[in-house]
Amino acid sequence: MSEQRRAEIAESLREVRERVDAACRAAGRRPDEVELLAVTKTFPAADAALLADLGQAAFAENREQEARGKVAEFASLRPESSARWHMVGQLQRNKARSVVRWADVVESVDSTRLAEALQRATANAIAAGERTAPLDVLIQVGLDDAAGRGGCPPTDVPVLAAEITRHSDLRLRGVMAVAPLGGDPDVAFGTLSKIAQHLREDYPEAVDMSAGMSGDLESAVAHGSTRVRVGTALLGGRRLISP
Repeated sequence: MSEQRRAEIAESLREVRERVDAACRAAGRRPDEVELLAVTKTFPAADAALLADLGQAAFAENREQEARGKVAEFASLRPESSARWHMVGQLQRNKARSVVRWADVVESVDSTRLAEALQRATANAIAAGERTAPLDVLIQVGLDDAAGRGGCPPTDVPVLAAEITRHSDLRLRGVMAVAPLGGDPDVAFGTLSKIAQHLREDYPEAVDMSAGMSGDLESAVAHGSTRVRVGTALLGGRRLISP
């Protein structure tokens, strides 16, 4: 890996961490209340390895097919790493068996049928020795009607939460959402914050609110986000063509 790339990523990581810290201070929160999730989609495993060397511990992918090989390559590059991998993109039920083999967390559960598929896949993976623990999941909440973005309607969140907690190999950890394109992120994250609070009242372990990306992380932190998902601000424009 070139020293130039190493320097670029180190500087970007420093700047993003400073933004998160500043957003926490502005919101009267501690910086350790917000986790930085590095979104490495379309970037090589070597970039993720460099981020790990710089202290980054959590990574995210959007496409199961791309992630599968990348996570394996990362493990070969950094075999001692304890990095956690999150699936944050839309997930088809027929990919459940594959995703549970590499993902520690699936943040994009938006239907009872997907929850059922993940339960079956996780149970089978544990029985086969491919996993050692249940799968942490977040409910993806749809905050707009845009096609192709996924998300459970806000009114359906209680039903989906009940379904997830019925499964012994899934652990409900909270909610995730993407602010609507062209919309006011403060409105979107304010809505998500209320949904997250109601969920915590019924399920005290569902403490995560995954919200905020490169362009709107400050707004998300102000509304209580516990995890921001940052790709462009860390790694720049797309470098790879996804397989």
